[in-house]
Amino acid sequence: MDLAISWHDFIERTLAWSQQQQQPLLTERDKVLPSPCEIKAQGDDLVLWQPVLQQPRLDFTAVEQALELELHADIKAFYGLYYGGGLAAEHSEGKLLLLMPWHEADCDRLKENIIGHILMKRRLLQRETVFVAVTDDENVMVSVLNSTGEVYAESVGKEVKHKLADSLGEFLQQLTPASSDGF
Repeated sequence: MDLAISWHDFIERTLAWSQQQQQPLLTERDKVLPSPCEIKAQGDDLVLWQPVLQQPRLDFTAVEQALELELHADIKAFYGLYYGGGLAAEHSEGKLLLLMPWHEADCDRLKENIIGHILMKRRLLQRETVFVAVTDDENVMVSVLNSTGEVYAESVGKEVKHKLADSLGEFLQQLTPASSDGF
């Protein structure tokens, strides 16, 4: 399934779940740079938010040139479609938080982190991955294998072995919206 459709579908399911459960999407407020996602401040430290389409979309050209590598299309679409505060989900393997850039400056940090992660994988002589979620186990993240687009549970510093889905779109379909408590 097309990643953009699966991503949009998961966001819609999350927004419906949030409304049904009366658990609004809240995150810590960035007092320096507001996000286009912000709806309403909740006190001094929190903000009510919802995902919004990026305009313009995040461009990975410089990252790809720096790494001399083409990022998998699903990775670029996942990070380049929406701004957001991260969406919590349940998977058969456990709880996770899908990562999203909060605003344009966060996109720059994301690109730097992707470059650093891929350089680390190269130093360790491991296949190149890009993280898309953190889990409730601080030593495990969810990553996309760049060469194939397959989704894996990745232990920090280790070669990926435990495949979760054949594609990021398929992985998103396996998720159930959840509370972000604990992230």
